[in-house]
Amino acid sequence: MKVPFSWLKEFVDIDVTAQELEEKLFSCGFEVEELIPLDAGISKVVVGKIVEMEKQEGTHLTKCVVDCGAYGHEIRISTGAANMKLGDCVPTALDGSTLPGGITIKARKMQGVESNGMLCSGAELGLNDDLFPGSEVYGLLILPEDSVPGTDIAPVVGLDDYIFDISITANRPDCQSVLGIAREVAAVLGKPLHMPAMDYKAVCEPDAPITVKVEAPELCPRYMAHYVRNIRMGESPRWMKRHLALCGLRSISNVVDITNHTLLEMGQPMHAFDLNKVAGRTIDVRRAHEGEKIVTLDEKEFTLNPNNLVICDAEKPVALAGIMGGANSGMDDNTTSLLFECATFARDSVRKTSRALGQNSDSSARYEKGVDRYSPQLGLARALHLIQQLDCGDITTLEYDLTDGRPLERKHIVTTPAKICAVLGITVPDQTMIDILQRLEFTVDVQADGSWDVSAPLYRDDVESFPDLAEEVIREYGYDHIVPTFLNTASVTNGGLNYDQKQQLKTKRLLAAQGFYEASTLAFYSNAELDMLHIPAEDEARKAIRILNPISENLSIMRTLLTPSMLNVIVDNLKKGNAEGRLFEMAPVYLAKELPINEHPHERQTLCIGAFGPEEDFFTVKGALEALAAGFGLTFDYQRETAAWLHPGISAAVYCNGKRLGVFGKLANEINAELEIAKEQKDSQNIYLGELDYEALMSCVEGELRYKPLSPYAPVKRDLALVCNETVSCGEIEETIRKASPLVSEVKLFDIYRGANLGEGKKSMAFSLSLSDPKKEVSAEEVERVVKKILGNLKFKLGIEIR
Repeated sequence: MKVPFSWLKEFVDIDVTAQELEEKLFSCGFEVEELIPLDAGISKVVVGKIVEMEKQEGTHLTKCVVDCGAYGHEIRISTGAANMKLGDCVPTALDGSTLPGGITIKARKMQGVESNGMLCSGAELGLNDDLFPGSEVYGLLILPEDSVPGTDIAPVVGLDDYIFDISITANRPDCQSVLGIAREVAAVLGKPLHMPAMDYKAVCEPDAPITVKVEAPELCPRYMAHYVRNIRMGESPRWMKRHLALCGLRSISNVVDITNHTLLEMGQPMHAFDLNKVAGRTIDVRRAHEGEKIVTLDEKEFTLNPNNLVICDAEKPVALAGIMGGANSGMDDNTTSLLFECATFARDSVRKTSRALGQNSDSSARYEKGVDRYSPQLGLARALHLIQQLDCGDITTLEYDLTDGRPLERKHIVTTPAKICAVLGITVPDQTMIDILQRLEFTVDVQADGSWDVSAPLYRDDVESFPDLAEEVIREYGYDHIVPTFLNTASVTNGGLNYDQKQQLKTKRLLAAQGFYEASTLAFYSNAELDMLHIPAEDEARKAIRILNPISENLSIMRTLLTPSMLNVIVDNLKKGNAEGRLFEMAPVYLAKELPINEHPHERQTLCIGAFGPEEDFFTVKGALEALAAGFGLTFDYQRETAAWLHPGISAAVYCNGKRLGVFGKLANEINAELEIAKEQKDSQNIYLGELDYEALMSCVEGELRYKPLSPYAPVKRDLALVCNETVSCGEIEETIRKASPLVSEVKLFDIYRGANLGEGKKSMAFSLSLSDPKKEVSAEEVERVVKKILGNLKFKLGIEIR
């Protein structure tokens, strides 16, 4: 909201600069988004008096000698204007001056004659007729005859002013006016508030009856109207034009300007109906009928319904309540009698109608934030005073004040100083609080028991209880008085990450060390994602929680797996030309015990990894899992197992200490074929996915890792080439070897061979074994004994022979 500094001074004797007032307004809770100086961009422009004039032969120019006081008494300037005469005072931009828009004036030759500046029009100074008379004349701006040469131009033409662009919060609709901000300025400066004149006198009787009624009091709790006869349209006085212009409005006529001026000054929207156009001289505030139409003052037609509140005459709607008047009842040059209205409309009704119809106005903006029931009588009284002051109509005795029956009375809050101070956390002297509240137009009645009976001003609908009073006190007392303290239940901690956060961070760093980048996806997807992975209808993953009001069908269920989201990320990367990559995501999945849910689902932390690219293979993912296990001091076992979305021959389940952690492997061929990527990408692309239960993984970790000293004794290496059936897995062999003796510290597969010489359904697997004892060197006899036991166990349990 724009508030002129000069207009505020009419209400309060302000003795601080605009910049100081800006800081004070900010300190009491009003954000000044911008402080706009009217003379911004203007420098070294002064009053110049024309002392000599001579036509410049062969041109349209006039050579002038200008007296600019201390800047020079004989400055020669040429101008193309023709409306000046000898002795006129005009704005003079000197050599090196600037004008709005970044224009710089320099001395130069004009048609061969030296010109040391420029004589200015009103438009070149950013003025119009409403700000300063004569500014829109074609030619130079002629200043008052008594202007002193050399005087800075700003105070002469009224540019020595500032506009406060203030952001009004939703809880302070009473400040949507110059008067509302003036109240705050008076309070913060400790100055008296000079209310605008609102007295008027009815001078005649009505010439004919008028009917005014409200059929929807729930949407219009107060409606006031007053009849004015013998309207005399004319021009507004200069001070009113200037007020409007400073706030961005152009003057139209005295009566129209009064309604706009009242809106800006008092914060009360108002409208005037031309009674010659109101059928039956009847005003009815009601809900619109289905299909009713109205054409508003801006010539837009709208089709209405019962959700819209309208003001009607005996036949038709003549205004959208709280938004805009109708073109069929507006004032014109032939208007002779008017019914001025001021009202309070329900803010939600105005907002819904404004949004539904796409029709906004200054009035609707104020009604949407709220106009209290006290403002209409202030606004109407001020408008009628201006009608009488400007002599543009005769006020009759006919007036209306229709309400919803609720009494108009101040809110009373009974509290104690201790309660207010408890909210603030500091002790403010009782008398200081009383002074502050009284400056803000509250009344404080101190009771015998020490409590306070505080009554709020009629225009403060936002004040409900003692915490609101505490807010009023502290914003005037000063937030800098608040001393930071701990809450009673607060405790000092060292900060940092807790154990679970450290483990998650460690997991991410281990995967990052393997070349994986972290991905982050939404917690929602759709059943289409589960269909994409060919998840069976009876699978537990299908028991997804459905969102009651989803943003779209693509985000309609809570995820039960991370794999669909990871696959979508991989597909998006392939579409964008990223042919390879390694990704992981750690996030919760949402598992319901039953559907529909009647309790919070289990949010199980899950780890998903994905690798794609021509060079990626099964062992990329397995290697990352091995690094993860080593980082936590664990050993993973792998068993041949698959899932609906994995290749049945290139997949495995991951176990640790007998717990199943998850599954990983290559994306199934049929799913790969259905991906929305280029055919050549499908043929050359390898996509590997894995999903682990992170909570199960962490349950296998036994606290923090402990340092173990390196053994001073070198391990003994042995290689074993074993022949086994194709059905025997590497994991089974490794597990059998490890269990044979505690001396086995490491088992690694380094070769697999298949050939006709081995026999049908046979394969050869070669393992490297490390045997070590941290306490002593392993002897040759111990090695032979361990190897013999390993071979015996392999033959007995798995039917494996040494090659």
